[in-house]
Amino acid sequence: MIGIIAKTMGVAWASGINLYVAVLVMGLLQRTGYMELPTYLQILAHPLIICTAGVMYLFEFVIDKIPVADTVKDIVQTFICVPAGAVLAAGAVGEVDPTISVAAGIVGGGITAATHFGKSGTRAAINASPEPFTNLTASVGKDLVVVGGLWTAMFHPVIFIFLLIAFALLTIWLLPKILRRIRKLFDFVMRKFAYDGPPSPPENDGGSSDDWQQRRNEWP
Repeated sequence: MIGIIAKTMGVAWASGINLYVAVLVMGLLQRTGYMELPTYLQILAHPLIICTAGVMYLFEFVIDKIPVADTVKDIVQTFICVPAGAVLAAGAVGEVDPTISVAAGIVGGGITAATHFGKSGTRAAINASPEPFTNLTASVGKDLVVVGGLWTAMFHPVIFIFLLIAFALLTIWLLPKILRRIRKLFDFVMRKFAYDGPPSPPENDGGSSDDWQQRRNEWP
């Protein structure tokens, strides 16, 4: 039972961080014989699915290194990761009562959504940093975390459950800080592109009306 719970939470959690890495790792583990996935997930070992996940991961790997593009990508993938995480979580419980599978899918979808939003918010906050190294480190680090987390969930379920609890507590602690950082970034962007209207006519600055009219005509 602990192993089933860890697999269900593991695939949902990993899907929220990087769906393509999660699918690729599980497919390769099944394909190479290192482990046997539940019946409904063994389809991930099909060569077509492995190749598709690999191509999509390479595409995401490149986009993920571009500060603004990675945020847009995260927004779009919200509509992909959450349903996929729910399906994978439902399949991870194996051949059980359909009611349990549906419940696992609901819980898995919630875990995927929470993880995905937490990751997206963190990356958006990191993008506020002008230097590129933090963004690059976060991009590579999350992929390594997914591989390590899935491996732990599959082979050391008890350890994974404790790590997942610690991850959830850390996310709850960081969430207010992430939201404040994003709000500051949003306020900065709004001030940067705010429209203040055309220049006011000079009063006591000694400028002529012709100078003011010229500045007004040049105003976008």
